[in-house]
Amino acid sequence: MIDLIKKLCCASGIPGDEKQAIKVSFEEISKYADTHVDKNGNVIAQMGNKNSDLHIMLDAHIDQVGFIVTDIDKNGFIKFSACGGIDSRILPAMRVKILGKSVITGVIGSMPPHLTKSKDEQICDISDLFIDTGMDKKALSKVVSLGDRIVFAQEPEVLLNNRIAGPALDDRAGVACLIECAKILSKSNLKCKLSIVFSVQEETGLLGARTAAYQINPSEAVLVDVSFAHQPMLQRDNCAHISKGPMIGIAPILNKSMYQKFISIADNKNIPYQLEVMSGTTS
Repeated sequence: MIDLIKKLCCASGIPGDEKQAIKVSFEEISKYADTHVDKNGNVIAQMGNKNSDLHIMLDAHIDQVGFIVTDIDKNGFIKFSACGGIDSRILPAMRVKILGKSVITGVIGSMPPHLTKSKDEQICDISDLFIDTGMDKKALSKVVSLGDRIVFAQEPEVLLNNRIAGPALDDRAGVACLIECAKILSKSNLKCKLSIVFSVQEETGLLGARTAAYQINPSEAVLVDVSFAHQPMLQRDNCAHISKGPMIGIAPILNKSMYQKFISIADNKNIPYQLEVMSGTTS
């Protein structure tokens, strides 16, 4: 699983340009199910009894948060905007890769604290940041174009106790889980029809999952995604403890009989789990 997660996380997949992530995930899950890529880029793997009236869809999104090039100024600095929800507090001095005609490494410029007037100025709006590649505009414009995607220049790292830190764990961890699920179920005689979807453009509006759901038209659907881990200064009801089991979502928008069945099965099988209660939507 660690090797699989690392392989998935190393494949770039910014919303609208998920080609690498699609290729890797397709190669992995097609070992266990009939798989195709639809017109929107969703990877759809199907197995089980394809004539069954019971059709279950499992979904994990394949895209990741990142950036898009919006301008190159006269000095060769790249202006950019976020693709997905980005915490701008972590951006100053971060290394990134611009995926142009070739891959260019750059650094997000940061104002030295000695030159700021107050602590408030140290928290920058993303529109005030820029990427420095060390190239002038003429040279940079030959390899970088407006609309090119940008990813964090990081590799996944294995920590103590088989934990992993790295980019794109949201939601390549979920993708890895469903690939493992397909591997296990491929050895079973499924009575239902099962579709496993790796959906695109989740970070910018859930677009892939929407179109895939209409296309597949399942009886039931289960979405696998990440959540928040407990850490100092966070209340327990807003997060979960690592290594104490997956979180089962409870929310007005979710089917009550389904999550109650998950809880019942986990209790009967002595499978550890945690509950994530959400008062509205789950996205």
